[in-house]
Amino acid sequence: MVTGKDVEEAVRQKIERVNLIEDKMQEMFENDIILVQTKGKAVGQVNGLSVYNTGDYSFGRPTKITARTSVGRAGVINIEREADLSGPIHNKGVLVLSGFLRGKFARYKPLVMSASICFEQSYGGVDGDSASSTEIYAILSALAGVPIDQGIAVTGSVNQYGEIQPIGGVNEKIEGFFDVCKAKRLTGTQGVVIPIQNVPELQVKDEVIDAVKAGKFNIYPVSTIEEGIERLTGKPAGKELRKGGFTKGSIYDLADKELDRLAKQFKASAEEEEKKLGKKGKSEVARKKKRR
Repeated sequence: MVTGKDVEEAVRQKIERVNLIEDKMQEMFENDIILVQTKGKAVGQVNGLSVYNTGDYSFGRPTKITARTSVGRAGVINIEREADLSGPIHNKGVLVLSGFLRGKFARYKPLVMSASICFEQSYGGVDGDSASSTEIYAILSALAGVPIDQGIAVTGSVNQYGEIQPIGGVNEKIEGFFDVCKAKRLTGTQGVVIPIQNVPELQVKDEVIDAVKAGKFNIYPVSTIEEGIERLTGKPAGKELRKGGFTKGSIYDLADKELDRLAKQFKASAEEEEKKLGKKGKSEVARKKKRR
C-alpha cells in the first residue's frame, strides 16, 4: 500500500540527492556572504528573483538588484552587458524598460540621465527578461529618493507601456525567497510580487501555503508597474496631469522633478565647459599674437 506520506518522502529524498548546490547557497545567505536584506528599507535596491538550473534540479534564490542615477546622457547602462555577462533576452528587457522610461518622462523633453543597473554578486551569465520590472522599480526609487521595502522580492517582465507580463519558474522563485526569509526570521510583512497571469500556475510547497494562511508570508499579484511600485514603497505611483507633470508628491512626480534637476545641472555644466573652452581659445590666440 502506497500512501501520500510515502510519495512525499520519496520526493524529499529525490531532492536531497541533487540539491547540494542549493544547500551551499542557502548557507551563504544565512552567513551574509551573499548580501540580501529581508527587512528594512533602502533606496535604489530591490530583491530580484532568479532560477538556477543544475540539470536534474531547479531552485530559486533572491538576487540584489541595484540602480544608481547621475547627471549625464548615457541613459540606462546595463552593467551585465558591459561585462559581457548579459544574454540577448536580458539585453532586450533593458531596452524595453528604457522605452518605458522615455514614454513616461521624455515625451515633451529630452531624457537627460545616466542610470546604471547591476545584479550584485552575480559572476555568471544573466539572461531572461523576468527582472525588467524589478530594474524599473530600482531606477524609480533611485530617482525619486523613496526607499523600497527589502522584505518584498519581485519578479515579472514588462512591456513599454508598463504592463506586467508572465514569467517562468514562479514557484521556485517564491519558495527560494521564502527559504531565505525563514532563515533570517519571518516578520509577517515579507512576500513576493508576481505577475497576475502566473497566479493559476501556483503550486508551492505546503510550508509556504501554511505561512501565507498564517499571515507570516505574502504573495502579491500585480498587473502594472504602478501597482508594483505602490506595493514596494507604500506611496502612490501618480497619474499624468492634463497640464503636464504628475500627481504632486507621487513617485512619478518626484522622479520627474529629479530628471528636471539633472537636465538643468547637465545644461549648466555644459555651459560652464563652453566658457572654459572659450577662455582657453582666446588665451591661445593672444599667445600666438605675442609670438608674432
